[in-house]
Amino acid sequence: MVTIRIFDTTLRDGEQTPGVNLNVREKVEIAKEIAAIGVDAIEAGFPNSSQGDFSAVLAVARELKGVQVAGLCRAVTGDVQRAWEALRFAEAPLINIVIASSERHMMHKLRMTEHEVVERAVSAIKIAKSYCHDVEFTAEDASRSDKQFLCRLLQKAIAAGATIVNIPDTVGYTTPQEYAALVQYVLNNVSNIEKACLSVHCHNDLGMATANTLSGLTAGARQAEVTVNGLGERAGNASLEEVVMALSTRRNYYNLEHKINTHGIYKLSQLISKYTGMEIAPGKPIVGDNAFRHQSGIHQHGVLTDRETYEIMSAESIGRYQVDSLVLGKLSGRHAFSERLHDLGFHLSPEEVKAAFEQFKVLADRKKDVTVRDIAAILEGRLHDVKPVVELANYQILSANNMNSTATVCLTRGGETLQKAAIAGGPVDAAFKAIDEILGLNLSLESYVIKAVTEGADALGEVTVRVKYGDGVYLGKNVSTDIIKSSIMAYINAINRIYGEMLLN
Repeated sequence: MVTIRIFDTTLRDGEQTPGVNLNVREKVEIAKEIAAIGVDAIEAGFPNSSQGDFSAVLAVARELKGVQVAGLCRAVTGDVQRAWEALRFAEAPLINIVIASSERHMMHKLRMTEHEVVERAVSAIKIAKSYCHDVEFTAEDASRSDKQFLCRLLQKAIAAGATIVNIPDTVGYTTPQEYAALVQYVLNNVSNIEKACLSVHCHNDLGMATANTLSGLTAGARQAEVTVNGLGERAGNASLEEVVMALSTRRNYYNLEHKINTHGIYKLSQLISKYTGMEIAPGKPIVGDNAFRHQSGIHQHGVLTDRETYEIMSAESIGRYQVDSLVLGKLSGRHAFSERLHDLGFHLSPEEVKAAFEQFKVLADRKKDVTVRDIAAILEGRLHDVKPVVELANYQILSANNMNSTATVCLTRGGETLQKAAIAGGPVDAAFKAIDEILGLNLSLESYVIKAVTEGADALGEVTVRVKYGDGVYLGKNVSTDIIKSSIMAYINAINRIYGEMLLN
């Protein structure tokens, strides 16, 4: 089985993502983490673009061992010399020389003829070869180049000493079928191609960077140039994690090996997101938050029966552990809910599960996602349930700044409906006062505590109250997304404890 090279350009092409700007320390730390997962080469920057990039490439070249360190340069003598100055301390330096090969680029950007482009490329490669053995030649916009000229240019580049030749889809224009055909054309029409490694570098403008990269590799290319999280110019580059996991998951189809330790992928992805400030979309393949999560009841049932019904790889295979894979929401079924209860350590009877599931469904209609902590809060709230003597029928609150609040509360007790309104400084005070007037109990509120038990704007709020009645202090709890309702229900819960004790006596 053939082993391909993984060439990571997160620190060069990935840093060209609009809004991303990494300092030297960050680049070195990222480079170490990229090297740790086993990539073959790291392109650390474009040394002649700025003093900061030069310093970063120099620092990475000094620090990293066991991995090739590359620097990009144009086919210009000054660029090549500057690249070597930055790479000279690298254990395995690689100078990457780029010049455009498409008619549009040569005419409108370079203002050069085909002959001039060939001469410039050959000259730059020869200079680079005087500094180090490994030189990559990149024919920018290769996918839109005349194929015969492209092959002539690559042949001259290899003859001048290039050990890697790269045919990028610079603007993400090509399709998988076209790109595979281009790779095959190059392999069949560059007479000395066996002396160099053919590399592919794809952009994602039409959303096909990963597909194009894999097509290029299938057609015979032996190096994939990628970035972590797919960072890069415009819509980004082929994603390291997508290319690598496709090769791993579909090894039987691609019949290609790589050296990547996939268990380091998730940690690396998170580090890149942290330093670049580029959030990972929840639906991003492999590393997105939702990549291993299931909400549909049908899917959840399938995963609980056999995980591979809806998962073609495991979260653990990319180093992601303790994934809350079953997203409980309004589409979830009782099977998934019951399984989650078991995972949380709650062992309930079928009747208790049914009652808790009904309460969960009510909450799910209010919340987009119901988390483990939500479920725990529901069940913990049920643990404080007592046989209700008094129940809440409805309530209405009128509250505004710079004025007192009015609460109208309607309770039921023994088939009787009771209603009162009360005024106080705040909505909760007014509600408690109305309840006191309805029931005629001489209660004293000893403590009132609110805490969010889950995250987000739709978080569950847990209210705990302690009320004094006679010589005893009674606890009441409730959880809800409505903090006023939770407060009223907690107060009523404490009152029902009082009534429960009265009945016992």
